[in-house]
Amino acid sequence: MAAPDELFCWEGDWGLPSVSTECLVVLAYAQFAGAPLKVQKLSNPWRSPGGSIPALRTTQKEILSRPSDIIIHLRKQKYNADYDLSAKEGADSLAFISLLEEKLVPAVLYARWVEPKNYVEVTRRWYAEHMPFPLCLFLPGRMQRHQLDKLRLLRGDDSLEANEELEKELFRDAVDCMNLLAQRLGQHKFFFGDSPSSLDAFVFGSLAPIFKCKLPNNKLQEHLKSLDNLSNFCANILLIYFPHNSSQRTSGPAETKDHEHVPNKRRKQFLSLLVALGAMLSYAVLSGMVAIQQRGALEEPLHSHDDDDDDDDEVD
Repeated sequence: MAAPDELFCWEGDWGLPSVSTECLVVLAYAQFAGAPLKVQKLSNPWRSPGGSIPALRTTQKEILSRPSDIIIHLRKQKYNADYDLSAKEGADSLAFISLLEEKLVPAVLYARWVEPKNYVEVTRRWYAEHMPFPLCLFLPGRMQRHQLDKLRLLRGDDSLEANEELEKELFRDAVDCMNLLAQRLGQHKFFFGDSPSSLDAFVFGSLAPIFKCKLPNNKLQEHLKSLDNLSNFCANILLIYFPHNSSQRTSGPAETKDHEHVPNKRRKQFLSLLVALGAMLSYAVLSGMVAIQQRGALEEPLHSHDDDDDDDDEVD
């Protein structure tokens, strides 16, 4: 039997198999389609092929990173969760996935990566605590800039910045999208009946972080939990396909963790403190608050006894 394709994704937390929306989409689809992937849970993206997560390394050594490309590849390998969909259901699926990208994904990106309190207290902190040193010092900030660029692209606004008006607009769009999803789902277990499809994977990947992550400012979670069928949808997928503490499922991806790269917490806290102190000192020097002088300028000139005697004579 040929070796399975290898999927590299962010490790999980908060009861999720991964903290990344894109990784959740791929993991869910692989479970739905029964794709025998070997899953590597990472906390260091530089250990992933191409340096990005998610990434699928195929048996032909091809590297795929976009969820849509990974799903297309799995379909070509005859792992197709949409096999039983009618033409109309297939069209509806594409329409709702486009709606997610336009209305819900920007709000999720903003809530996790742009909203200041959420980013500082949860998102940046989580990645900094789980990444190895020294990546934890600079990579979360680089990731934030990447996510902000992605949000600007989705919104078609190169000058987009965090502000209350933008947050309200994104929240309204996300609420409208969730309401439409709840209406389409109705009392069904999945969007097209009793079997999950690619649409279920994309919806789960977008909603699960909202559903489980405890953000200081989490209006999206409040609205999601007011929609019982969507909340149950997320909870049921987690229970059925990602049971707690399950490291392997025979019908889906096999999973291993990158334990050797989980940093020691005390060591990281100490190093973080040193870096913070260094940054504060650097800022003080650059801003002129602290002046650094050469040693020669700090030394007082030495006086000989003869000079002192001369001074005494002059006083007399």
